[in-house]
Amino acid sequence: MESRLSFDGTRLSSIWQINGLPEDAKHALYCSLIPPTVLQDACTAIATDRQEGDPISVSIRCPTETGFVEIDVRHAHDPRDPLLYVQIADTPSGQIQVLLMCVNDPSGERFDIDRDWEGETKLGTMRRNVDAEIEAFRAGLAPGQVRRGLGLSRSLIGVMETFAAGLAKDRFFIEPLAYHNAITFERYGFAYMTGKAGMVEIHQGFQPGGALWQQLDGSTPFRERGAEKTVRGRSWAIHDGILGQPWTGVRMYKRIGHDAGMCTFPDAVY
Repeated sequence: MESRLSFDGTRLSSIWQINGLPEDAKHALYCSLIPPTVLQDACTAIATDRQEGDPISVSIRCPTETGFVEIDVRHAHDPRDPLLYVQIADTPSGQIQVLLMCVNDPSGERFDIDRDWEGETKLGTMRRNVDAEIEAFRAGLAPGQVRRGLGLSRSLIGVMETFAAGLAKDRFFIEPLAYHNAITFERYGFAYMTGKAGMVEIHQGFQPGGALWQQLDGSTPFRERGAEKTVRGRSWAIHDGILGQPWTGVRMYKRIGHDAGMCTFPDAVY
């Protein structure tokens, strides 16, 4: 059994409840969502000895009378992008949902997929900066990434699991933003609330002779033959519009202490 989160003898069961606590208390609870390795590894990897003051800044937005928290951790080496960014909220049914979670290596090369000459592209969801996407793709990044990650996703999921258990939840929910995210969450033990049938259909479509496989015709750098063999290749092809519609409608959940054993892309290579 995971230890319950509490304050002054009162057991806590929601983000709304935490947000009603004194500032110091709720910030201390939310800091438990920042894996120590995020701070340690970043400070070690970057030449912090040449910087004055604390190289790490942590911003936590958790307004009272809301069931929402936003955690934004940045590094002075390059504060344009968060080292760690997390949004979590209560659901109407009293569950916990991870709305957004990302990790960036601030020392890694940046690819401006989130901007073009007109301004923000919302990571390619509003408009696309295709030239920057091609550079990111060739550098080994996945759709939506402006920098390489830090390899901390599994640790973050463990932290979320502990946090949800501390609020007496038996599971928590997440909505993957792209195909590769869904496959990654499968590997971390998640199951599908919605979208499994679509994931299976995508896998079938990428089989030799399938409808998606036939569209890997080299018409763009994201549609080269062979993209069907990797998670990242498929995800870029989907981002490039190969489905003929947006990739949406997938919602997943992780039961505390349980691996669902889900796999919609057998023997996948990332």
